[in-house]
Amino acid sequence: MKHQVGSFQKLLEKYAVPLLGISIALNILFLFSGVIKRNSVSQTTANKTVVKADPAKNNLFNEINPEKGYEISAQFGDLGPKMLSMGVIDYDKFKSTYEKSGQKLPAELDDILKNTVNKKIKITRDNSYFLLNFFWAVGLANKSKILNEGEMMKYGGLKEVGNFASTGGWSLAKSNPMDYYSKANLISLTQEQEDLVIKVSSNVYRPCCNNSTAFPDCNHGMALLAVFQLMAANGATENQMYEAGKYFNAFWFPGNYYDLALYFKNKEGKSFKNIPAKVVLGKEYSSASGYQATKQWLAGKGLIQQPPKQGGGCGV
Repeated sequence: MKHQVGSFQKLLEKYAVPLLGISIALNILFLFSGVIKRNSVSQTTANKTVVKADPAKNNLFNEINPEKGYEISAQFGDLGPKMLSMGVIDYDKFKSTYEKSGQKLPAELDDILKNTVNKKIKITRDNSYFLLNFFWAVGLANKSKILNEGEMMKYGGLKEVGNFASTGGWSLAKSNPMDYYSKANLISLTQEQEDLVIKVSSNVYRPCCNNSTAFPDCNHGMALLAVFQLMAANGATENQMYEAGKYFNAFWFPGNYYDLALYFKNKEGKSFKNIPAKVVLGKEYSSASGYQATKQWLAGKGLIQQPPKQGGGCGV
């Protein structure tokens, strides 16, 4: 599946003709919701009990989205100020995404946008949406061989690349998002580091489509690409990057990875933390088709549960 602006996540056709005008309109359907239901109830459907999990008391949820978050050995540095300066992030637009939902951008996150922040990056339940948008902008703007020579360019080249959800769907810039596509040296990589990013990205999938992070045609792919680039620039190993990808994906797709954790627990007797990151992130489990296969296995065993609410669609 090729992510166009606002394309529906559940469509599994591999390719579609880019229709930017239509897909931008559809993108409205994918408003992000980071709210996780706190009530715990159960209901019976088709003779099966569907349990709505209370995250505060749910060990499985705590495995995929640790209460204390997941930290990587990389810092924000001056990425925020650089992106504000070049215009790939319009501060007022970015801030308004929180205000529209009745929230206020926390001072700690506001600081990341405006100032140099020399502390390690940690993804949590509270900041996962912020980091998704923040790193989406980094991945879009950072000069990258993946963007300039990879699969993003295979469907019409630069003329059509603006039709993807990760490009045309970025509405928080000062001007057209393609004004910033692979334009800035935000993260400097050696050839060896860039090769490592390509290698890892090619093996990491996401449940909204059948594309790897090396084809970052939606926000999740573009954001994770940026995380991998930043980690590689800071000397991360291949295994460390896979492990980070496992938890960043789980924070951005909590419902999907709740199901995957349930699958591994019941089929293999393993906890989520003990599943090798490269395995769970591969096409067999983390792609849309792979995830659906595990979901069908759970359904066949009568193990379907109501997971935490999804982390949102492939748009702002």
